[in-house]
Amino acid sequence: MQLILNEEEQMVRESAQSFLADNAGPSLLREIRDSNNSLGYSEKLWQQMIELGWPSLLIPEQFDGLGFSHVAMGQIMEQAGCHLANSPMFATAVLGVSILSKEGNEQQKSQWLPKIAMGNLTLALALDETARPDPLNIATSVTKSTDGFILNGNKSMVIDGQIADQLIVVARSSGKPGDRQGISLFVVPRKTAGVEITSTLIMDSRITANISFSGVALREDQLIGTIDQGMDPLTSALNVANIHLSAELLGIANECLHRTVGYLKDRKQFGVNIGSFQALQHRAASLWSDIELCKSTVMAALRSLDESAADASLIASIAKVKACKVAQLATNESIQMHGGIGMTDEFDIGFFIKRARIAQMLFGDHRYHLNRYAELSGY
Repeated sequence: MQLILNEEEQMVRESAQSFLADNAGPSLLREIRDSNNSLGYSEKLWQQMIELGWPSLLIPEQFDGLGFSHVAMGQIMEQAGCHLANSPMFATAVLGVSILSKEGNEQQKSQWLPKIAMGNLTLALALDETARPDPLNIATSVTKSTDGFILNGNKSMVIDGQIADQLIVVARSSGKPGDRQGISLFVVPRKTAGVEITSTLIMDSRITANISFSGVALREDQLIGTIDQGMDPLTSALNVANIHLSAELLGIANECLHRTVGYLKDRKQFGVNIGSFQALQHRAASLWSDIELCKSTVMAALRSLDESAADASLIASIAKVKACKVAQLATNESIQMHGGIGMTDEFDIGFFIKRARIAQMLFGDHRYHLNRYAELSGY
């Protein structure tokens, strides 16, 4: 497995780094937060991402995409973490595209993927129903009707659910909550009759949605894949999601280290730079070592997606565990080494700890994935 970037992937990384350094960052995030932006992101920034072709990266060329690697998309996700760039990229161009590309039929791919590539369609995965992630604990039900299906139930903390054009809804078509069989995936327009959405502002200034489905009528062609057989494609998509979240967490950790080392070089105490204090040097060096290990872990995980590794679920959990722990350490150390000013809203470092905590929690924190790794290993 190659743990270095090829020329194409390096080009994507450098482009993302340059663009987001100029157009995103804590100042834009502060502006989004303080203006009570109902989208949770800058529409101008999203349009610029579309013009760069980012939503099309993972879409196959036959559907008007670029057909780039997950490693390439991972570079964008990492830089999004570095520069706190809020956008529909993750929910639409990573998670949504992964589901449609793997499990959608030819008609669905032809209908939706070109629109995503052009930036004319956004998606959101409506999965979790409780405060803790559990893909098997699905009570939202779908029952057969004369003309198709009827959907009833509730979903919580749906990323981009308040703005997505289409919702990919995970529902139970047979069995009971906890069963692996009996899970099905449906694509549901957000403005369908019977769909009610309540937006919730979360601590990193993004917006999620709580969604209720009451007697929502669905057609047969809204089913993604095979009825009752949705768990395998869902698991595959969640592996993709967690690996790309790991890349984002790596970006957050790396930027925290960069900003903290800069602060240690500038801040004076007792007439000298605090970066000359050996205790702080040791802490910074230890953090650097952990981040370097995390880089290799995330790169291996991204590469495993491109190589369709048989143990993708194990690798995804390893990457999420490592990235969560490193991001937790990096953000905590950054706040502490910035001292009192690190705790204030006027200073930027606090935005990174908020963003990290949300990314750590999405689709399972390090405890969830440690347990998942143990179960998959037969522990």
